[in-house]
Amino acid sequence: MSDEEDLEDFEPDQEDLEREDDEKETEEWEDDRKEEEGGSEEWILNPLTEDMMKEGLSLLCKTGNGLAHAYVKLEVKERDLTDISLLRYYIHLRYVDISENHLTDLSPLNHLTHLLWLKADGNRLRSAQLNELPYLQIASFAYNQITDTEGISHPLLGILNLKGNQIQTVTGLDPQKLISLHTLELRGNQLESTMGLNLPKLKNLFLAQNMLRKVEGLEYLSNLTSLHLRDNQIETLSGFSKEMKSLQYLNLSYGEPATYQALYCVSGIPNGTQMVPVLERLGLAPVLFFWC
Repeated sequence: MSDEEDLEDFEPDQEDLEREDDEKETEEWEDDRKEEEGGSEEWILNPLTEDMMKEGLSLLCKTGNGLAHAYVKLEVKERDLTDISLLRYYIHLRYVDISENHLTDLSPLNHLTHLLWLKADGNRLRSAQLNELPYLQIASFAYNQITDTEGISHPLLGILNLKGNQIQTVTGLDPQKLISLHTLELRGNQLESTMGLNLPKLKNLFLAQNMLRKVEGLEYLSNLTSLHLRDNQIETLSGFSKEMKSLQYLNLSYGEPATYQALYCVSGIPNGTQMVPVLERLGLAPVLFFWC
């Protein structure tokens, strides 16, 4: 199994398809949430059971010492689960899909110290906080009710998906702990600022469909190659700097008219090529340099 197969496609050159998928996914999740809210009073506790585990377990592998075997993959999505306490006893799990349930607590996952891949989309989580998981590489918490980015400190985490939540401010993302994070997905939140994203290893940053008016605090993202800012209210690009020497793709499409004026100016001012030295594309269009 490829770790990337079941996550969002983070490739930046499918702009139109990406936008269409965003709208479709958002509509579907909003419909689901309305149904859940309407019927929430009828919910009953529905914990994960041994029978569900038997149905969802797969991928028999050797355990860490090589002397025994255990199933390392679990898929229990769309089971209306409210409790996954049972998972604390399945310490050999490496791939876990618990998406599209009614979960509010992920603390049992703290016992899964061999976890590599986690998908917890479409639950009722208010936080993505977990203990430091030493091998976790891909984590997706899309379409929950998460309001902050605290408690995420996994040293091997490379891809973090927080799309479609309720995050207003980014806090707690420590570059000294998130030393492997190269792709961060924050589309469809309520962000009003890009502060708090000082993660020098970051290569792909998705900030579309937020409430941003300017770019700030990204000056030292020297490894950033693609930045998605579409469907915001960007009025100025003054937050860019020559330190962003790797930036090749900048998506500002579908913005306000002010966005396009700002875009022209950052491309047309005399030092434009110094500010964004290797920028190749704005959306799907090649960069053209001209005067404001």
